[in-house]
Amino acid sequence: MNSVRQAAVAGSWYPGPASRLAATVDRCLAGAGVDSMPRLRAIVSPHAGLMYSGPVAAYSYKAARDTRYDIIVLVGPSHFVPFHGVSIWPRGAWQTPFGDVRVDELLAAAIAAASPGIVVERPDAHAREHSLELQLPFVAHVWPTARIVPLVMGQQTRETAFALGSALAATVAGGKVLLVASSDLSHYEDARTAASLDGVVMEHVQALDPEGLMRALEHEPRHACGGGPIVSVLHAARQLGAAHARVLQYADSGDISGDKSSVVGYMAAAVW
Repeated sequence: MNSVRQAAVAGSWYPGPASRLAATVDRCLAGAGVDSMPRLRAIVSPHAGLMYSGPVAAYSYKAARDTRYDIIVLVGPSHFVPFHGVSIWPRGAWQTPFGDVRVDELLAAAIAAASPGIVVERPDAHAREHSLELQLPFVAHVWPTARIVPLVMGQQTRETAFALGSALAATVAGGKVLLVASSDLSHYEDARTAASLDGVVMEHVQALDPEGLMRALEHEPRHACGGGPIVSVLHAARQLGAAHARVLQYADSGDISGDKSSVVGYMAAAVW
């Protein structure tokens, strides 16, 4: 494995020059109408092109930004490589326009050891994947010294989602660690249908109900592309003592494009 994961969508899904990217992130954060929420355990953030999902993602990061986190654990779906389990990037760094973001190798190793057979090394699952990379403009800008643990989930089965959540809870307790679930919601429905499908996810997130969300996803996978990662993060947060969750913002791609006939849903949420 090359120790530095090269940015795959810089210059297309988000600005490549650091100055332009910083201005874009700052503009998104300034537009997010949410107050700081200290000591968040987890957030949910979308991962479309920054012009579409950035204004929503900014709600999660603005709510968390006044707390110092040493490590950000990123859990997102695999869009291109089907496989069983969760692929970890266990060492080295990830390239961003702001500079390389280091991987926390000790926590990565601990998570892998806590979930044998579930967490594996599949570098190919990370090569083209955007679900984690789209979090890095915010992560690297808001917490420039923080380290990351990148985790991409393959087939989003009940076993995988809950096993990863338990492994996260067992390994991050006591540290200054933020869990980030990266997920867009329904895809390419009309806005009314999307709002109905997305509302089910938001209801379970706000209730801090990973089991209910898992059942909903098993019944209707169209609810979210990263539903499994959300389940994992909610499950971990509950085991770590979280008792509250709040949906901070919801929008769809039609709010930017003007086309409400075929949209992607975006949600920002906080867990504490």
